[in-house]
Amino acid sequence: MEQLERILEEWLDENVYQIILSNPRDTEQGSKIKIRPILLKGEIVYQQTIYLGTQVFHSNHERQEMAELIIKRLTDNYRQGEIQSVLGTVTVLVSKKGKVTLRVKRQQNQASQSRALEHNRTKKYILEEGKPVQFLIDLGVQTKEGKIVRSRYDKFRQINRYLEFIEDVLPKFRQGQTLRIIDFGCGKSYLTFAMYHYLHVLKGYPVRITGLDLKTDVIRHCNELAEKYGYKELFFERGDISTYESEGQVDMVVSLHACDTATDYALEKAVRWGAEVIFAVPCCQHEVNRQIACPELAPILKYGLIKERIAALVTDAVRANLLEKEGYDTQILEFIDMEHTPKNILIRAVRRRGMQVALKESKTLDDMCEHLHLSVTLQRLLAELKQEKI
Repeated sequence: MEQLERILEEWLDENVYQIILSNPRDTEQGSKIKIRPILLKGEIVYQQTIYLGTQVFHSNHERQEMAELIIKRLTDNYRQGEIQSVLGTVTVLVSKKGKVTLRVKRQQNQASQSRALEHNRTKKYILEEGKPVQFLIDLGVQTKEGKIVRSRYDKFRQINRYLEFIEDVLPKFRQGQTLRIIDFGCGKSYLTFAMYHYLHVLKGYPVRITGLDLKTDVIRHCNELAEKYGYKELFFERGDISTYESEGQVDMVVSLHACDTATDYALEKAVRWGAEVIFAVPCCQHEVNRQIACPELAPILKYGLIKERIAALVTDAVRANLLEKEGYDTQILEFIDMEHTPKNILIRAVRRRGMQVALKESKTLDDMCEHLHLSVTLQRLLAELKQEKI
């Protein structure tokens, strides 16, 4: 095991993606174990997850303790281990007689990976590396010193990408204007906290942001964090998007990963209130998937996965067109890289003055929906809104 000790001394650090121990002699001690670095109270520790039947057990350990545990697990029970790191991969095989064989495959393009990481670190982000932000520390993205944890760089980039979208629309608002923002389906709200920090702390805008979610415990926790960070004009309420009513003008509506038709209710609310800016990242678009039917597309739609993805894209294209009809300049943008998740579409709509979409385009949209046998919730809601105004 001396060679394995040397490998762990070199490879067990924050650059490791995960370590997997498998092929146990005794499954009652666990069918496999996964180990990964996490940030806990600003410090790197290693989380061990033991899979035992349908249960999982977690424990956190410091680096040296984790290295000793790995060696003990492989000595006592597991016949195979794999270390996956930015450095490459190490496969550990343990024979029945206890002989240990190591296969080390170092990453050939490690230099290019280092350059890519350096590019991440030198790029001018809105939230900069080296400047600690408390919600990023609590999220496990930053250390107490402001260093970005390598395994959370994707989250760091996502947050900054979101803030770049917001930065693009700031000319729509006056510098001294109090921005009233509703965040539908806010969930754990790390992007809501990022938005408040950027607009109020960094840019100096007077803001009043309300996050809405159905989960009572999530709302309570978010309000506690807002108080902890001193975000005095950030509030969280429990409520349903479809029945929520706002007091006064709403300048921006945000809806990130609201499931299925909940996005449609959020968009209708934004139109109803005359919001200047709308951001929506739709999720789980089941409605069109249940409806879409077209003989010409039958060879494609017979494959469930393909049908699901086409239905999601059609749903969001219809939503974007409907917002155009309501007087918004609408874009469909890539929120994060496709390699991270297929649910990466962001709809950004900015209210324009006067000019409506051409009637010909509107009829074309209606014809397409009829041809595909679609009746989208947002169409119905906007039609009802129009009737209310008559």
